[in-house]
Amino acid sequence: MTERRQLAQQLGVVAGFDDPRIDLEQYRTPPDLAAHLVHVAALRDDIAGATVVDLGCGTGMLTLASALAGARLSVGVELDAAALSTASENETQVGAQGDIAWLRADATRPPLSCSDATVVMNPPFGARDGNEHADRAFLAAARELAVVSYSIHNAGSRDFVESFAADEGGEVTHAFAAEFDAPSQYDHHDEETRTLDTELFRIRWD
Repeated sequence: MTERRQLAQQLGVVAGFDDPRIDLEQYRTPPDLAAHLVHVAALRDDIAGATVVDLGCGTGMLTLASALAGARLSVGVELDAAALSTASENETQVGAQGDIAWLRADATRPPLSCSDATVVMNPPFGARDGNEHADRAFLAAARELAVVSYSIHNAGSRDFVESFAADEGGEVTHAFAAEFDAPSQYDHHDEETRTLDTELFRIRWD
């Protein structure tokens, strides 16, 4: 199994968004955070040999991390065509083994027919006015596709995530605190880099 530090190093070449869309709350998932999430999933036997679906894959960070960690098939689902183009280029840069597929679609309504995947995702946090709880639709999509999901949310989301999972027949089995380094990339940002407090959740869906 690929070690977390080695995985983060391999993901260091993954390019972010050339023109990030604020309406989609697009941020490149930091390599260290992606490696943390996927390494935890691998330790729990949720990656090796599995079909892994990355909902809202952006430029492919979690998709490629899953492929590097031994997924049988890694599928990145993304609405933004430009981001998917970068993801395909990142695939070449990373040189991951295993099957990788990129699908342009709404990640909250993915045209996929499976119910036994592992879902990994860094959904929108819903931090902007009018976009509150944007991550709810992503969790609902994960519920339809996955036996287990891993997702990144704003700090303080545990009550919401646990309540949503319970209402849908799932259970939060693990929760981890993590930092998310977000670069300045939108007009309203006044710091070069902001460190966001986030939480990672593993949900088992029944």
